[in-house]
This record gives sequence, structure tokens and C-alpha cells, in this order.
Amino acid sequence: METTIGYKYLRLIPNPNFNLWDVKRYRKSSSLSFENVVRLSDILTPYKNNVSKEEMIKNDWQIIKKINFGGELFLRDKEEINTYKGKLNLVPENALIYSKINVRHGCIYFNEKGSKPFGVSTEYPTFLFDETKINGFFLKKVLRSEEFKKLLNTKTSGISKARVKQNEFLNIEIPLPSLTEQDIIIKAYQEEIKKAKKQEKQAQGLEEEIEKYLFDELGYEYEEETTKTKYGQFIKLIKYSNFNKWGVNKNDTSNLKMSDKFNVKSVSDLCTVSSGGTPSRTRKDYYNGDIPWIKTGEVVNDIIYDTEEKITSEAIKNSSAKIYPKDSLIIAMYGQGLTRGRTAKLGIDSSTNQACAVLFNIDNEIILTDYFWVYLMNEYDRLRALASGNNQPNLNAQMIKNYKVVIPPLDKQAEIVSDYFNYKQKAKKHRTNSISLIQKAETEFEKAIFS
Repeated sequence: METTIGYKYLRLIPNPNFNLWDVKRYRKSSSLSFENVVRLSDILTPYKNNVSKEEMIKNDWQIIKKINFGGELFLRDKEEINTYKGKLNLVPENALIYSKINVRHGCIYFNEKGSKPFGVSTEYPTFLFDETKINGFFLKKVLRSEEFKKLLNTKTSGISKARVKQNEFLNIEIPLPSLTEQDIIIKAYQEEIKKAKKQEKQAQGLEEEIEKYLFDELGYEYEEETTKTKYGQFIKLIKYSNFNKWGVNKNDTSNLKMSDKFNVKSVSDLCTVSSGGTPSRTRKDYYNGDIPWIKTGEVVNDIIYDTEEKITSEAIKNSSAKIYPKDSLIIAMYGQGLTRGRTAKLGIDSSTNQACAVLFNIDNEIILTDYFWVYLMNEYDRLRALASGNNQPNLNAQMIKNYKVVIPPLDKQAEIVSDYFNYKQKAKKHRTNSISLIQKAETEFEKAIFS
């Protein structure tokens, strides 16, 4: 219907049709590369198969924990089935699910053919799809595209938590090229991803080589068994480089033994160890100053040149926060996830919060600062393990002070530092290439569909 208003023409569009990708479609222009557009309800069939906890246990099925923003599925431990409350729906192979609350962030998962079924709550609508019309991988990629995410932001409901309801989801239209064209697009995408994975694998291989190199250079050995005693037991010392031959788990370093190849000293013999503090958050005059203030989340095995927050000189005067000199080393003592045990080197004078241990006044006649840092970075897993037995798995200053450091001659330290960063640079290059290839794959997919 067209209505004349003065010299302008107004085209009226039925409100239900606003769920299309782009209003520009009604102005005889389109952002889509394909003319064929279908409603999701035409290709997706809601699937509901209630399943009991007893059946889940019998079949060794697990319950969903979450889908992350990257579209990865995480399942609960099997033991959690017994304590789970609420109804469960079974997700079979070749089925699609989405998170009502986070679908607009990309939380969509395709349980491809040959995959094990799992259970979900009502927060995860489940669908089967018509394989004669659409490739499952293509479907997942379209539904996780940036264009689709933009559209979903207009489809949320709820007050405190925005959810995309099933009927709203099914009412959305998507571009649908032929199966042949879908296969071509997906094949091109997967080829780039394959190249990216190869680059990432090479980066990981180099990082494993770094660790192997350091353990070999420093003379570490692995204590496989106990020493020979009156009971007839034996010790077997295995070089770190031979772990693969012996089938030893390299992640389990609890039995690593320092050899007598070089001197060994405690951290407290090599530097001063201290920490920082958090100025009162109720005092506005303590924040938004010009003194860098480090939190553990900023300690990521890199040199720190700037910080998210800065405090004032008044904050320094009236709290336990202190200013530490450039080239001091930082160890994160607390922190969720992977944070605890990570290190950093100060590229500026800076203060820290109380969750950071600071190593300063380093005796460079005994140990080079960069070697000290390299050593601590390589000790990440063993540093974390120090706190693993506590109710609150945190490190403390005393643990760090007592921590042992292998100290080769200074010229050997310099050699190790040089080799370490050469390895790291090569690994970084491969990882950068991997990221670029993934970005290229995503860009080209979206361009093929939406340009």
C-alpha cells in the first residue's frame, strides 16, 4: 500500500514483517547475497523428549552446564545428576539448541551427527532441522553471525534478564542458498579454520619445547618411584626430555627434583618480597589520580606499561598501597580461574593491590631480573600447586619467599633468557597467524551471505 503525502511517498509495511533482516529489503535493496529467504519455523522443528535422571544415569548421559559466547558446550560432572532439580529434555544428535538468555551473544550449539546425547533445562529450546534444505554447520554459522546477533537484540523480553522466546526465535527469517552453495561456503570456512588450528598447534608445540628446554638446561629430573630401601623399593630418575618415552604425565610435576647441577636459593635470598593494598573505595579523592595501581587481572605474563585504575598520592599516604620501581616482578597470589600464579614485570613505577606479591631490590649480581621472571613464568603450575590444599586456594608472601630458584651462572642465565624469548616470539607469530585466519574465515563467511 502506498499513500501520497505531499511530494513524498510512504510505503506501509505490515508490522509482522519487521522481523526480516533489513527494512531496506522493502526499499528494493537488500544486504543479503541470496534472494531465497526462509523463516526459521520452516526449517526447524521444536523437539521435546523429557528424560528422567534415572535414564540419564543408566545411559551415562550428562547435563548441560552452559554454552559460552564462542558456541562451546560445557557439561556438568556426572555426579551432579543426583542433585539436579528440575525437568530435563534430551538433546539428540543432529540437533540445535540455544540459550534463551544468551543467544544474542552467540550461545548456540549444534550437536552434530555421531555426538552423544545430553540433557538440558527448559532454558535451552531444542530443535531438529530439515537436512534436505539446510546444512547443520551452515545453520549454526548463520545463527551465530554478527548480523543475526544484531537482530536478536531486538527480540529480547523480560525485565532483569532479557530472553529470546521460542516463538520469537522461530519467526526470524534467514538467507538460504542451495545446499550446494551452503556446502561450498562451509568448506571454504572450514579450510581457513583448519589452517588456523595448524598454526595454533605449532604455537603450542613451541611452548612445550620451551618448558622442555628449560627443564633440561636447569637439570631437573623426575622422581618416578621411591628410593631403594630395606623393603626393596627403588628410585628411578627420568630426564624431563624423556617424559614422552616413559609415558609420564607432564602436567603432574609434584615429583620434579632439582639436580645438583646449579645452586639453588630461596626467593627471599634474591630480593625483597612485599605486597600492596586497596585504598578505601568510599574516598573519591583516593582514585582517578596519576599513580598506576595494578590488580591481579592485569598480571598476564607480560610487561605492564599502564593500568586500568590509577590512585592519588593521598591514597598512598593513607593505605597500605606502595609505589614499586620499574623492573620489579609481580606474582598474582589470588584470583579466579587461571589468574593465581601468573607473573608480570613492571615497565613503569607502580602500586598494586594486596593480592599481588612484588619482588623488588633484586640482587642482579646473583640473578638477572629477566632470568628470574622467565623462571617464575615457567613455574606457573608449581606455584599454583602451593595453594591447592587450602580451603581458599591462594598464595601468600611466605610461600613465595620460601620458593626455590635454580641459579645458573650469569652468562648461562642470559643465554636462557635469549632462547626463551626467541621461542616465545615464534609461538606468538604462529598464534597471531591463527587469529588472523579465524578472523578472515568469519569475515568471508559473513560477506558470502550478507554482502
